[in-house]
Amino acid sequence: MVPSAQTNINTQFILLDKGRTEIVGQNWTCLALVADETAAVLFQFWSDDCDSFEPGDIIHLINGIFSYNRNNLVLRAGKRGTIKKVGEFTMPNMSEIHWASDPNNSKKYVQETAIFTHSHIFPSLA
Repeated sequence: MVPSAQTNINTQFILLDKGRTEIVGQNWTCLALVADETAAVLFQFWSDDCDSFEPGDIIHLINGIFSYNRNNLVLRAGKRGTIKKVGEFTMPNMSEIHWASDPNNSKKYVQETAIFTHSHIFPSLA
């Protein structure tokens, strides 16, 4: 992809992380980090879309725009583009698990709690 004002970006990506929401005029916006199998880029959500998507969501973008915003390359739907959730990332993230020694066998570990608050895979056991 290269920066352009054309609305012709059609792609699918995973939402990795969302930034804070900011007020812009009468609307609000938030930047998110998204990625596909080739690269990661910032994505700009507007208004209700800021709350409609969560990390781990797989999103399909139709007629999007890839342009500069405050000296950053940003992918966005724009006025004519659309975004739609088409799935969720379901592979377990081993980094989000807190492991503890097994009380019955000191050479083994057991899952104690999930650390990551957005986890859909490992609910907290605490």
